[in-house]
Amino acid sequence: MQQPTRTLLDKFFLFIKGLAMGAANKVPGVSGGVVAFVAGFYEEFIYSLQKVNLKALKLLLNGRFKSFYTYINGRFLSLLLLGMLVSYFSISKILDYFIAKEELYVWSAFFGMILGSIHYIAKDFHHWNRKTIIGCIIGIAIGVSISFLNPAKQNENLFFVFFCGIISVSGMTLPGLSGSFILILLGNYVLLLVDSVNALYDTFAEIFGGDFSFMDNPQRIEMLKILAVFTLGSVTGLVTLSHLLSFILKRYKNIATAIILGFITGSLGVVWPWKETIYRLDEFGEVMKDSAGEKIIVNYQRFIPNLKDPETIYAFGFIILGVLIVLGLDWYGQKSLKK
Repeated sequence: MQQPTRTLLDKFFLFIKGLAMGAANKVPGVSGGVVAFVAGFYEEFIYSLQKVNLKALKLLLNGRFKSFYTYINGRFLSLLLLGMLVSYFSISKILDYFIAKEELYVWSAFFGMILGSIHYIAKDFHHWNRKTIIGCIIGIAIGVSISFLNPAKQNENLFFVFFCGIISVSGMTLPGLSGSFILILLGNYVLLLVDSVNALYDTFAEIFGGDFSFMDNPQRIEMLKILAVFTLGSVTGLVTLSHLLSFILKRYKNIATAIILGFITGSLGVVWPWKETIYRLDEFGEVMKDSAGEKIIVNYQRFIPNLKDPETIYAFGFIILGVLIVLGLDWYGQKSLKK
């Protein structure tokens, strides 16, 4: 796959797409892979990740940095990953704020964006047959099933943590599957995306302040070890899944697209706006909090809204807004192709 020539504006929008993908990946129930699919860079993303292989490692170890950068489609990956990194410390924080303050409207907008994404993918898919219909049904069934699974208990076993790392990247590589939500189901969302990350922040803050006392803190060292294993699992999952998906997209593209469409449709159950949050309780019935002081979420109880409630009407407005955002991106993409 030849690397496309990108203008400065193209690079800017790729960075913006990275911001969107990073924000989506962090929210339980939302898949960054959907952003990649709808924004039109999913196949290039998978192709680029596939290039992170032994050949790339040899180029890197031999000091052929320019060849390494070109081989892995570095112009594309660096802008996208930069956007995701910036998003984690900025956009996603803003998103966290709005979820805390106006949760119903945020979920409504996400629900609308998922609906718009389904329309975006389905409108150009003209390969329906028995195999693709079965694939779509399987995708819907898996997506819906995941939505209603009960979460497991937290598990600090390093082999399980490594497995969680592999699973967590599904949100980046498989549209419709939220890596964050799956970590909630596996019971390790707080451990891996809150507690261990906070331990890393605290460690860096202490190092920059000339304080190395963390080395005598067994709990901190354990958390850093858990984060390192989780990161290793994530990288392993990202590379292996990209190779598998690249193989599937080359040979079974229509069936894969139908299954992805099913996944995304099934994920509507996860982002259903009208739901009550179920928090983890201790033995005294009190809501438990993580190391950042946030309530620990274990699942959601969904319900049908009161259609006469003004808040419900506003929520439908945000659903329409979400749909329009995706349709607007589609319109912009079509307009750009005609130039």
